Amino acid sequence: MSDQDLSPLPGRTVLVTGATTGIGLETARQLAARGATVLLHGRTAEEARAAADRLIATAGIDAARLHPVAADFTHLDEVESLANQVVAQHPHLDVLVNNAGIAAPERHTVTTDGNEIAFQVNFLAHYLLTRLLEPALTSDPGGRVVNVSSSLHRTANIQWNDPQRARRYSRLAAYAQSQLALTVFAADPRVTAVSVHPGVCDTALMPLYAHEGVTPAEGATHVARLCDPAVEIVNGAYYDRAERVAPAPGTTEDRTIKRLNRLADLLVGRTA
Repeated sequence: MSDQDLSPLPGRTVLVTGATTGIGLETARQLAARGATVLLHGRTAEEARAAADRLIATAGIDAARLHPVAADFTHLDEVESLANQVVAQHPHLDVLVNNAGIAAPERHTVTTDGNEIAFQVNFLAHYLLTRLLEPALTSDPGGRVVNVSSSLHRTANIQWNDPQRARRYSRLAAYAQSQLALTVFAADPRVTAVSVHPGVCDTALMPLYAHEGVTPAEGATHVARLCDPAVEIVNGAYYDRAERVAPAPGTTEDRTIKRLNRLADLLVGRTA
């Protein structure tokens, strides 16, 4: 699928997390090129601004289409500040692309919020952000969330009694758990959401999968496609690139969704 296959998106406002490199940057480029207003998220304000400047200089994107925003997802208070800023400045948000992600480190690492770092950055921060952006996403019909997940969610299980993986840590298992949680979260009924594995792409996460992959631009086409209102989606659907396929067994079960929400609310310090 090429950029030309996307329909024009004037009047659409999209927040893309992790948009300074890789799939996130390419998703932002493709959407802005089609006329969408893109809130381009980076870990710091400097990184977000530099990414926007890069798109303006190298891809000819209209500067008015790009709005750099910042939050370090290893600090949940910054996620909350980001959400408050977005709701205040953009009370109607058409799409949230939960893309920011890291590979779990070799050694067990805990954030200042007390969470295993991959679980927080890849899932809990997006959970909190989505919850806080619900008013903007649901202000008009048609708001949607696109979670950039991974085929590795099929190898995972959520350690309900030890979600921080403190007792038995493996970087691959920790990463896969975060992707499974993100995929389960897409089936929550409060905001229409889907998850997508964009393929093995040549990004910082590629060593988790293989020795080579497709370009980030190719992976981003599958994400951008799901942001298009002309593409009908079903809540909780999972896509492997352009094809809708069944996610791992149990990911859409109501009991699992509610259990994950209770856990996430506890870990991000929210009440249900």
